[in-house]
Amino acid sequence: MANALQQSKVGPGSRSGKPKPLAGDSAGNGFESEEARRVADKKRTERERQMQALNLQRENILSQKTSHPARRTALEAALAHIETQIEKMN
Repeated sequence: MANALQQSKVGPGSRSGKPKPLAGDSAGNGFESEEARRVADKKRTERERQMQALNLQRENILSQKTSHPARRTALEAALAHIETQIEKMN
């Protein structure tokens, strides 16, 4: 009877008593690899958005022209800060 219960838990097409792995997943853990892929995609997308935002800020600062020394100093400091953040991300 125990053998009949064990067989009912095994997936179709498996004669060895071991569950058959999902298609395209040699480890048999399709949910974990799918979740890992989603997490990696989410991190990559977030990183791309951050880089795009930093580059837009950099372009904005570079496009501003001023003759006021205090304003120029502030823009140079902001540009240095943004370029440091971009370097950290690379």
